[in-house]
Amino acid sequence: MKPYLLKDEELRELIAKIPNWEIKTDYIKREFNFANFIEAFSFMTKIALICEKFNHHPYWENVYSKVTIHLSTHDMGGITNLDQAVASEINLIFD
Repeated sequence: MKPYLLKDEELRELIAKIPNWEIKTDYIKREFNFANFIEAFSFMTKIALICEKFNHHPYWENVYSKVTIHLSTHDMGGITNLDQAVASEINLIFD
């Protein structure tokens, strides 16, 4: 998938396309909460496989049962279709 920056209208539509993600100026963000560390780490392992498939890797944090994911295409300077695709797949696993 060749990345391209999302236009303003596409960014406004993201709220419906990737529910529960915060749309910021140059990244999208979502926090995930689990019952314990094992569940959180298991989720991260599944996400790692998605990221490898797209060759697009997030900035993420894990503290015990919480995982926070930021997606942005830094070399393009903002949010791209690639960020949207990865976020959509993450939602399918979590929701």
